[in-house]
Amino acid sequence: MKYGIRKPSLKKSIAARTSVKRFIRHNLGIKAPRGYGWLTNPKKAAYNRIYNRTSISLFKLLKSIFK
Repeated sequence: MKYGIRKPSLKKSIAARTSVKRFIRHNLGIKAPRGYGWLTNPKKAAYNRIYNRTSISLFKLLKSIFK
């Protein structure tokens, strides 16, 4: 588990936005509402919840410094 500052990955960011799975899901309108991750994949949802609370984005950190 990662603690502290997350380093952004441009490659992963672009890959996530241009994936075939995302394209199909958005075109067909097959999206679960927010919070349904606990029903579809509880293990991944628990991991993501802990990860997002114990790490901070570099961009969010820079935004708070230069605000």
